[in-house]
Amino acid sequence: MKHSEIIQAITTHPTIIIHRHIHPDFDAIGSQIALIKTLQQSFPKKNIFAVGSDVENLEWIGSMDVIQDYEYRDALVIVCDTAEMKRVSDQRFKLGSMLVKIDHHSNGENYGDVSWVDPSYSSVCEMLSDLFFSYPETFKLNDEAAVALYAGIMGDTGMLKNGMAGERTLRIVSQIKKFTFKPDRIHRLMKKSGTDFSKWKQLVAYRTEVTEEGIANLRVTKEMLEKLRLDSSEAAPLIHALTSYIPARVWVLFIEEDGKIRVRIRSKTLPVNEIAKKFGGGGHRLAAGALLSSWEEADEVVEGLGKKE
Repeated sequence: MKHSEIIQAITTHPTIIIHRHIHPDFDAIGSQIALIKTLQQSFPKKNIFAVGSDVENLEWIGSMDVIQDYEYRDALVIVCDTAEMKRVSDQRFKLGSMLVKIDHHSNGENYGDVSWVDPSYSSVCEMLSDLFFSYPETFKLNDEAAVALYAGIMGDTGMLKNGMAGERTLRIVSQIKKFTFKPDRIHRLMKKSGTDFSKWKQLVAYRTEVTEEGIANLRVTKEMLEKLRLDSSEAAPLIHALTSYIPARVWVLFIEEDGKIRVRIRSKTLPVNEIAKKFGGGGHRLAAGALLSSWEEADEVVEGLGKKE
């Protein structure tokens, strides 16, 4: 069981350093801050750090530490919400004595001495919440950790509206809400920090195609990314703009990256994970993704979704 392996690693290392991916979103920052706040509360004698570039509009969740290389000596390094090693913010994560990966993306690189990857969770913040609530004798949460967990889950589930939230998600959110914070305030801060997708409204309106079967699909090419001055990871939130502004049965976002096509699929009721699996991907029943080799395969994804009842 990954829980026991992770707890063993945490309890046996005097120094713990937490990383996440570049261009962080709410789940990346939220999982980092929730983990550091919980571990500091639970293990006050340990040296615990969160590292990576600071993100100004997310500093209300928490800020990063600046540490020297020697801190990695004999340290446990935990990387949150990062499918591939090249996307870890601060590549010193390799300097520790033990590496743990915690992620909910199904199409990632296999790395870490311990790798807890489970795409059945909406977010890494949901994974950590489940871990913390399952072992209350080990982990002591506080209000700061609860805010970070809540923000991460809300971010990756589109405020519980994009199909990523299941029964477990709702149960965990209800547990988090028992702590002292105001969800409405978090929602306002998140909107100011980048979950207001109005800036994408025109792009989505003009570029999205909706088939007769109700499959809305937006194709973001390399040239479009360059024009928008975005990289592929920064364009990923467009899936939330799609679900917010385009009436459809299923929403599909294609983003060109490194000669491949990353597809993200969301649905209200139609199961979409089987289509993703057909192309080597996976995910949840109503939220899935895959990495395609060509735009022709993108056509096949849309066609396949249109045939599903």
